[in-house]
Amino acid sequence: MSFTIYNTLSKQKELFKPIEEGKVKLYLCGPTVYGLLHIGNFRGPIFFNFARNWMEHIGYDVTFVYNYTDVDDKIINKAIDEGVEASEVSERYIAAFQEDYKRLGLRPHDHNPKVTEYMDEIVEYVQKLISEKKAYEVDGEVFYDIDSYNTYGQLSGMKLDELNAGQRVEVDERKKNPGDFVLWKPAKEGEPSWSSPWGEGRPGWHIECSAMIKSILGNSIDIHGGGIDLIFPHHENERAQGEGCTGCKYVNYWMHNNFINMKGEKMSKSLGNIIPARTFMDEYHPEVFKFLVLSSHYRSVLNVSDDKIEQTFSGLVRVYRALKVANDIVSNFETNDSAKVNKKFAESLKSLDKKIEKSVNDDFGTGDLIASIYEAVRAFNTLGLEKKKKDVNSVPTANAFKEWVHKYGKLTALFDEDPAKVLSEINTILLKKKNIEASFVEELLAKRSQAREDKDWESADKVRDELHALGIDFQDTANGVEWSVKV
Repeated sequence: MSFTIYNTLSKQKELFKPIEEGKVKLYLCGPTVYGLLHIGNFRGPIFFNFARNWMEHIGYDVTFVYNYTDVDDKIINKAIDEGVEASEVSERYIAAFQEDYKRLGLRPHDHNPKVTEYMDEIVEYVQKLISEKKAYEVDGEVFYDIDSYNTYGQLSGMKLDELNAGQRVEVDERKKNPGDFVLWKPAKEGEPSWSSPWGEGRPGWHIECSAMIKSILGNSIDIHGGGIDLIFPHHENERAQGEGCTGCKYVNYWMHNNFINMKGEKMSKSLGNIIPARTFMDEYHPEVFKFLVLSSHYRSVLNVSDDKIEQTFSGLVRVYRALKVANDIVSNFETNDSAKVNKKFAESLKSLDKKIEKSVNDDFGTGDLIASIYEAVRAFNTLGLEKKKKDVNSVPTANAFKEWVHKYGKLTALFDEDPAKVLSEINTILLKKKNIEASFVEELLAKRSQAREDKDWESADKVRDELHALGIDFQDTANGVEWSVKV
């Protein structure tokens, strides 16, 4: 099987070869928990959830680690502002993240380590770096000596002279090289601290991931993921620490997801366009959020615009409507033991399986996967099975469609909810955006039904046109009038 991953280190796609046959060690940098995570923070968790699921789908046993940074200047400053312990702040926002994560229907990780749980391991790691002459201590502060690592800058593509020239703050004269970074820092008064050979203090940012990876996964791992903004300095420094400590290759494949932009602009506090993930899910829908993320390749910038959201609603509705039709057929149509799946449709699904496998095995082409789901929906709708109640083959064909969609839905964390429920929720969201009450739509539909009953066709047509002008689609069915907001 040809399965390739784009490696940030080599700047090219590489054939994936695990360290241990059939197994994958995957580590994804998690959040610093001092506030609600925004939609950009969740691109990684959504995509790497799929990546883990896909690798398991093609036969690998994956161990997935996602950490929480629960000691940091931002957490400490927030705690001081609120007059509470730093741990109270971090635990509050870990709980908030877990709530949002669960709402997205993503699978739990195998390990969710917190930095504060690994202080002994971090201290031991720093001691090893000092003993290997990769780090040095000055006045209770420990720095990593980047000159001791001759490939420093290779991951980010930066050169040491460029790094030094780019220093924006006054250089610490205690450092051997201006680019040397902190592994352990002395505690300030009132801050949380831990004992170490260099005095009371706490770890620098970069050392935490290296120590947790070594403790949980070992000296070397297959895949290290994170946002593109972490390549430098965080992952560059991690790589230096990891290989400086163990002498082994730290990571075989570095994977980085790109940014999410809002209406063509990078999210920033100054622009006021940072949207917490839960706010986005409230305003749109968790399924819309996941669908948006996976419709674009993880290495491309995802631009979230009104048009893009509208397209996502449209695509999501298309899939769930087809699933609702399939459910209705399976529940209400008769069949028998000799019934078979429509042959042409079955062949279409097999062809799409091959297309998806080829795309996703080529550096996780999720956009092509979504496009293939649309193709399956189109092929199913073309059959018109809802009008073929007497065809005993309708039920097995509808079941085959449902099972096929749910197979990929399980991998993407999509399409696993009750179609009628999701379609109703989307209707509610779209009505709110149009500032229309559902009761008003129901009143108009009742008015149209009465006019038709009275054979007042002119009035019925007038109400029909009014509904269409409001953006309401509807159709008369055996179960009554079914309506939805047009997307």
